[in-house]
Amino acid sequence: MLDDLSTIFQFDLTIDQIILNAAVAMICGLFIMYLYRITYQGPSYSQSFASSMVILAMLTAIVIMVIGNNLARAFGLVGAMSIIRFRTAIKDPQDIVYIFFSLAVGMAAGAGMHLVAIIGTSVVSFVTYALSFSKGGAAQRREFLLQFSMNGKTGEEAPYVETMKRYCKDHKLVNMKSLDEGETLELSYYVRLKDQDKGTSFVRELEKTPGVERVNLFFDEENY
Repeated sequence: MLDDLSTIFQFDLTIDQIILNAAVAMICGLFIMYLYRITYQGPSYSQSFASSMVILAMLTAIVIMVIGNNLARAFGLVGAMSIIRFRTAIKDPQDIVYIFFSLAVGMAAGAGMHLVAIIGTSVVSFVTYALSFSKGGAAQRREFLLQFSMNGKTGEEAPYVETMKRYCKDHKLVNMKSLDEGETLELSYYVRLKDQDKGTSFVRELEKTPGVERVNLFFDEENY
C-alpha cells in the first residue's frame, strides 16, 4: 500500500523532455492563435482570448505530464480543478472549437506525441482555413426578417406591397399583430432581396410609404 502511494510523487520525465513538450505545445499554440486571428469572422475579436489559447495548450501539456499514467494523480487533479468556475460567455460557437483544438494539441504534446501535435495542428489548421474562406458552409437561402408597423386601413393590396415586389425575389408573411384597438398592425415578413446591397434603399423606400412606420430589416444580428 505504501509503495503504491509513493509512486504518486515519482516523475519519470527528464528536464529535457519537459522543456521539449512545453516548447512543442507553445509552438502549436502560437500557430493556433495566428490561425484564429486570420480566420475570425465573429462580432468582436478578443486579443486576450487569442493569447489564452497558447497558454491553454502549454498548461494542458503540463497537466498531462503531471498525470502521466498515474490514476491516483489524475483523480487528485480532477478534484483540485473542480473548484474552478468559468463564467465567461462564449459569443461565437467557433471559439469552442478553438478551445478544444488547443486542449487536444496540449494533450498530445504533454504525452510526448510531438508528431501527432505538429501534424494534427497542420492538418486541422489547413481544413479550418479552407472552410473559412470558401462558400461550402454558406447558406444557399439568405432570408431577412422584415418588421414594420402599418397605420390605417388598407385596400385589397397594401401600399407597401409594390415596393416589396421591386426589391424582393419573394416575401412571406410570418406574423401579424394588432395594436391600438386595431388601428395599427405590426407585421413581420421573411424576404429574399434581389440585391442584398440595396437593403438600406429598401428600408428607406418603405419608410416613405404612407402609413408605414418603424421599419427594421434583420439578418445575422445586423439591423438596417
